[in-house]
Amino acid sequence: MAETPAVRHEGSIAYGVEHLALVGVGSQLLLNAAWTPVFFGAKEIGWALVVIVALWTAILVTLLAFRRVSRPAGWMMVPYLAWVSFASVLNLTLWRMNQG
Repeated sequence: MAETPAVRHEGSIAYGVEHLALVGVGSQLLLNAAWTPVFFGAKEIGWALVVIVALWTAILVTLLAFRRVSRPAGWMMVPYLAWVSFASVLNLTLWRMNQG
Protein backbone atom coordinates (compact mmCIF):
# COMPACT_ATOMS: atom_id res chain seq x y z
CA MET A 1 0.00 0.00 0.00
CA ALA A 2 1.46 3.35 -1.04
CA GLU A 3 1.65 6.02 1.62
CA THR A 4 2.50 9.70 1.48
CA PRO A 5 5.71 10.21 3.48
CA ALA A 6 4.93 13.84 4.29
CA VAL A 7 1.69 12.80 5.97
CA ARG A 8 2.43 9.38 7.50
CA HIS A 9 5.44 8.02 9.28
CA GLU A 10 5.18 4.46 10.61
CA GLY A 11 4.46 4.31 14.32
CA SER A 12 4.48 8.08 14.75
CA ILE A 13 0.83 8.79 15.56
CA ALA A 14 -2.51 7.22 16.32
CA TYR A 15 -5.09 6.52 13.63
CA GLY A 16 -7.26 9.41 14.85
CA VAL A 17 -4.80 12.12 13.81
CA GLU A 18 -4.18 10.50 10.44
CA HIS A 19 -7.91 10.29 9.84
CA LEU A 20 -8.37 13.92 10.89
CA ALA A 21 -5.63 15.01 8.47
CA LEU A 22 -7.24 13.16 5.57
CA VAL A 23 -10.71 14.49 6.40
CA GLY A 24 -9.16 17.98 6.53
CA VAL A 25 -7.62 17.58 3.07
CA GLY A 26 -10.90 16.30 1.65
CA SER A 27 -12.83 19.14 3.26
CA GLN A 28 -10.41 21.66 1.81
CA LEU A 29 -10.84 20.26 -1.69
CA LEU A 30 -14.63 20.46 -1.47
CA LEU A 31 -14.69 23.93 0.07
CA ASN A 32 -12.08 25.27 -2.34
CA ALA A 33 -14.10 23.90 -5.27
CA ALA A 34 -17.31 25.44 -3.85
CA TRP A 35 -15.98 28.96 -3.27
CA THR A 36 -15.48 30.00 -6.92
CA PRO A 37 -19.01 29.17 -8.15
CA VAL A 38 -20.57 30.73 -5.05
CA PHE A 39 -18.51 33.94 -5.31
CA PHE A 40 -18.25 34.41 -9.08
CA GLY A 41 -21.10 32.29 -10.46
CA ALA A 42 -23.90 32.98 -8.00
CA LYS A 43 -22.45 36.36 -6.95
CA GLU A 44 -23.33 35.49 -3.35
CA ILE A 45 -20.51 37.32 -1.59
CA GLY A 46 -21.92 36.70 1.89
CA TRP A 47 -22.25 32.95 1.34
CA ALA A 48 -18.80 32.89 -0.25
CA LEU A 49 -17.51 34.45 2.98
CA VAL A 50 -19.09 31.59 4.95
CA VAL A 51 -17.43 29.07 2.60
CA ILE A 52 -14.00 30.70 2.84
CA VAL A 53 -14.15 30.88 6.65
CA ALA A 54 -14.97 27.16 6.69
CA LEU A 55 -12.07 26.60 4.26
CA TRP A 56 -9.70 28.58 6.52
CA THR A 57 -10.80 26.45 9.48
CA ALA A 58 -10.27 23.21 7.52
CA ILE A 59 -6.78 24.36 6.52
CA LEU A 60 -5.87 25.15 10.14
CA VAL A 61 -7.17 21.78 11.37
CA THR A 62 -5.19 20.04 8.61
CA LEU A 63 -2.05 22.05 9.39
CA LEU A 64 -2.24 21.09 13.07
CA ALA A 65 -2.88 17.42 12.25
CA PHE A 66 -0.03 17.35 9.72
CA ARG A 67 2.26 18.98 12.27
CA ARG A 68 1.65 16.12 14.69
CA VAL A 69 2.78 13.69 12.00
CA SER A 70 5.60 15.74 10.47
CA ARG A 71 6.65 19.29 11.29
CA PRO A 72 7.79 19.99 7.70
CA ALA A 73 4.38 18.84 6.42
CA GLY A 74 2.70 21.27 8.81
CA TRP A 75 4.95 24.13 7.75
CA MET A 76 4.14 23.43 4.10
CA MET A 77 0.52 24.36 4.84
CA VAL A 78 1.44 27.84 6.17
CA PRO A 79 1.62 29.61 2.74
CA TYR A 80 -1.78 28.17 1.81
CA LEU A 81 -3.25 29.40 5.11
CA ALA A 82 -1.70 32.84 4.49
CA TRP A 83 -3.13 33.00 0.97
CA VAL A 84 -6.63 32.01 2.12
CA SER A 85 -6.36 34.56 4.96
CA PHE A 86 -5.64 37.27 2.36
CA ALA A 87 -8.50 36.06 0.14
CA SER A 88 -10.79 36.05 3.19
CA VAL A 89 -9.98 39.69 3.93
CA LEU A 90 -10.73 40.59 0.31
CA ASN A 91 -14.01 38.65 0.44
CA LEU A 92 -14.98 40.36 3.71
CA THR A 93 -14.09 43.79 2.30
CA LEU A 94 -16.22 43.25 -0.80
CA TRP A 95 -19.10 41.98 1.31
CA ARG A 96 -18.92 45.09 3.53
CA MET A 97 -18.70 47.42 0.53
CA ASN A 98 -21.82 45.87 -1.00
CA GLN A 99 -23.99 46.06 2.13
CA GLY A 100 -27.13 48.18 1.90
